[in-house]
Amino acid sequence: MSGAAREITDRPRRTVNGRERILAHLAGRPVDRLPLMPITMMFAARLAGARYLDYCTDHRVLAAAQLRTAEMFGFDHVSVISDPAVEAADCGAHVQYFDEQPVAIVEEDARLADKIQLAGLRQPDPQGGGRMHNRIQAVALLRERVGRDLLVEGWIEGPIAEAADLRGINTIMMDFYDDPAFVHELFAFVVEMELRFAREQVAAGADLIGLGDAAASLVGPELYREFVWPHEQRLVAGVQALGVPVRLHICGNTRAHLERMGRLGCAIVDLDSMVPLAEARARMGPEQILLGNLNPVAALRNSTSAAVTAAIAACHREAGPRFMVGAGCEVPRDAPEENLRALCDYARSHPP
Repeated sequence: MSGAAREITDRPRRTVNGRERILAHLAGRPVDRLPLMPITMMFAARLAGARYLDYCTDHRVLAAAQLRTAEMFGFDHVSVISDPAVEAADCGAHVQYFDEQPVAIVEEDARLADKIQLAGLRQPDPQGGGRMHNRIQAVALLRERVGRDLLVEGWIEGPIAEAADLRGINTIMMDFYDDPAFVHELFAFVVEMELRFAREQVAAGADLIGLGDAAASLVGPELYREFVWPHEQRLVAGVQALGVPVRLHICGNTRAHLERMGRLGCAIVDLDSMVPLAEARARMGPEQILLGNLNPVAALRNSTSAAVTAAIAACHREAGPRFMVGAGCEVPRDAPEENLRALCDYARSHPP
């Protein structure tokens, strides 16, 4: 072997960092191991010894908790997700704050209880000093602290999730039948607001935008096809036009929507524990990256580390190589640390 060849062979390889690993996997390039992107909110706050109220309302607390959790468990990302009431609060919705629970919408006093109010509802300024601004500050602080080592995930609400926050979940379900034109108008308002919010998070340093549309799992396939999906599609395309990928997160049973979810073009689709990964793979095709889908309570909190390892291995087998490691939804606040560590150890020891 020549001296030049020996020098190249002996040169140590640079370790791939979390951000590079995720982005390479999204692009279909080879990676050393499975990317690791669990959702931790209340778990992260507890780990950092912080009140959850402070986690939700003070970007410095959220950033510190995310950094501590990512470091302890070797995550490939940090995230600014905290609760679904951020945008609604800045629209003037009545929200309720708790020391150790997520911020909640007061549905009995919905911002758009009178739907005529939509005509006069102004788009909130994401940089206007409210809760959206706090989330943007969290993105910027996390970007500053992690540099390019970890992926920074921003977060927005989807059309039906945010519409339900503004109108009330029960009322919006009636609106589908009573006033479909209003539903489309409200969803269009939401899409415009969320694109503004996403734009500011990307400008602050977000590498990827998570899109939570939990209420989508509560409607049937016809309503999803006619009302929700077209607006999700506009929102996803708008975020992608900002130059970043989208992670779709819809809690609950989405089996009726799998084909259409797979056609949104999202880089990552999270799947909750009610959705068999093998079925999702068959219906979404071989290239869609799937994330999940351990039952957060039964398989992660109320289980053992050995059972967690076996469960995530089964998920990996069903999903195939286009897979990322996480639970079906948020890691519970009181999940045993050894169980989450088992989930993370699987990712670190297995290639796609």
